[in-house]
Amino acid sequence: MVEIPAELPRRRDPDPARSARQQSPDARGGQNPRGGTHPRSGYARHYAALDLGTNNCRLLIARPQGEGFAVVDAFSRIVRLGEGLASSGRLSDLAIERTIAALKVCSDKLRRRNVTLARSVATEACRRAANGQDFIARAYDETGIHLDIISAEEEARLAVLGCHALLEPGTGHALVFDIGGGSTELVLIDTTSTVPTVKDWHSAPWGVVSLTESAGGGDGAGERAASYARMRALVRESFAPFAARLPEPGERPRLLGTSGTVTTLASVHLELERYDRAKVDGLIAPAAAMRRISQDLAGMSLAERARFPCIGRERADLVVAGCAILEGILDLWPAERLGIADRGIREGILRRLMEAG
Repeated sequence: MVEIPAELPRRRDPDPARSARQQSPDARGGQNPRGGTHPRSGYARHYAALDLGTNNCRLLIARPQGEGFAVVDAFSRIVRLGEGLASSGRLSDLAIERTIAALKVCSDKLRRRNVTLARSVATEACRRAANGQDFIARAYDETGIHLDIISAEEEARLAVLGCHALLEPGTGHALVFDIGGGSTELVLIDTTSTVPTVKDWHSAPWGVVSLTESAGGGDGAGERAASYARMRALVRESFAPFAARLPEPGERPRLLGTSGTVTTLASVHLELERYDRAKVDGLIAPAAAMRRISQDLAGMSLAERARFPCIGRERADLVVAGCAILEGILDLWPAERLGIADRGIREGILRRLMEAG
């Protein structure tokens, strides 16, 4: 087993084509409605991946470069599409309006960048919502973007495809996870071959939005502690079927996380004044430090959490649920170190598109 010195905060990305500027994309694969060939002969083909999650809308446009790709354009906006879904079972009118506005920005970028092939995917919020299909139809009518509601299994596999290069070297099984807005995907992989083999996977119905709405809140210290305990219990219960199937993690369990939760906590760990993807993507953080930060944040008031530059007002109410989920994962797979990936589903989609196109 290859050891990585503890003093090294991150490992080098084995894929030099993935630049530090690259952001995660996700989208739906297939023919771009505007045509399958690049309109200007001699120019590199542009591919796009759009990921519409429960909390975020993110777009990545890239062109092939070497064994990977170079980012041409990107977009990310917190839309909170799943806000209120836990109680109503529907996407709210306000959430839909916010999301349509973001999709119109994406549509404009796709048009201006002459994208040859794109895939746009929607995940847990649209899977759950009674009006999910109605929203998909309206989004297409108003933006021209055809969102494909993918299964939790495909979501998990795309996340692994997009970020597995950041796993620490080693043998045996590794666990990759993606904490989303409406669900959390856990994937057990075997890294014996170049492309990891998925051995087992699990989708838990808790993400930062759904868990916050179901068990979050509390003003005083006692109420916050009780809320965090409820969230931890719900996460533990939802992970139980997967925990029963997991093999022994071995002497040096490897763990890699991709999501806004882990990148935000990594920023707090690094004491960053502003988010810096080059410092966060590929970071190897002590699991004990990430657990300590999680517990500290859970005990703080909303205003105290919002003072952290990389949390701010937009994430202050949701980050505690992410902390509860992360602690549940660390209980499940007791790794000493946690790999951080600012990449995942979108990168996985782009790789598939470029292989097919």
